[in-house]
Amino acid sequence: MSVLIATRFTGDTAAFTSSLTERAGEYREIADRAKAAGALHHQFAVGDGFVVIMDEWETQDAFRTFFADPELQGFIASVGGDTSAPPQVLAGEKIDSPDKF
Repeated sequence: MSVLIATRFTGDTAAFTSSLTERAGEYREIADRAKAAGALHHQFAVGDGFVVIMDEWETQDAFRTFFADPELQGFIASVGGDTSAPPQVLAGEKIDSPDKF
């Protein structure tokens, strides 16, 4: 079974949102590396002073290994993520339910 992972960063959401356009090529490169490492799905959400990353990965270990890459951490900081404190990470095994849609 795959795992669903929600990661919440605080930071400058205006800088982050702008970077999605200004640095789109870098985001695509990271997505390609993530897919090769075991990522199945990925999406962002933005709130008041925070960004949430919603992912599905083959395993939690694959996510941890990918996420720990210093190059990725540097990129996160460069697009507005506050890396002075660790992000909140929630992970759980994906399950099916009768109300899933």
